[in-house]
Amino acid sequence: MKFGVVTFPGSNCDQDMIYVLEEILGQKVERLWHKDTDLKGVDFVVLPGGFSYGDYLRSGAIAKLSPIMGEVIKHANAGGYVLGVCNGFQILTESGLLEGALLHNDNQKFICKNVYLKAGTQNSAITKGLDSNKAYKIPIAHGEGRYFAADEVIERLDKNGQIIFRYCSANGDVSADVNPNGSLANIAGISNEKGNVFGMMPHPERAADGDLSNTDGKAMFESLLNHCTQN
Repeated sequence: MKFGVVTFPGSNCDQDMIYVLEEILGQKVERLWHKDTDLKGVDFVVLPGGFSYGDYLRSGAIAKLSPIMGEVIKHANAGGYVLGVCNGFQILTESGLLEGALLHNDNQKFICKNVYLKAGTQNSAITKGLDSNKAYKIPIAHGEGRYFAADEVIERLDKNGQIIFRYCSANGDVSADVNPNGSLANIAGISNEKGNVFGMMPHPERAADGDLSNTDGKAMFESLLNHCTQN
């Protein structure tokens, strides 16, 4: 599978993502620039974390207007795969590729720490390869990570198996006590209805290298590779 990682002004996780995809997973990666209008034949686009355009207006609100995003939207609408992590998730909601919005954390502070995630569905390519009973330790680093959507949207996402990750305890219990930012229904990540666009606030690329003593995130990338290539 050929991946394309987009760099926006202010991206700071693009090189981490490229390293994991190339060096850890052995995949071909194209470096895509925000002003590009050609996806260079990639199968899978990744929008990495960071602070695109300095997070002016709202996080992701300016990045959605980048020339590259017109091509990313066409790619997604044609069934191509797209993953947005942290700021990338924010860009996907701002672009309308994913429903809802990412609001300021309920404590109004930037949060940077390890949290635990649990797969919210077994129907998504990013979770099919995961143990549904396991709590995966993945870092977060965001100031606007509180997922919000209308009640009927939350109900539909849940019914359709589009809630791909929920914040949980180390034991896998999902409760308000372990919700780091106030996200509705403990939502840490969602997909679109077609299942080809994924967004998540935690950073799996920061938990995919044995040198960091945590490879829980690697399992998520491996799930994507195994199940996207089968479709």
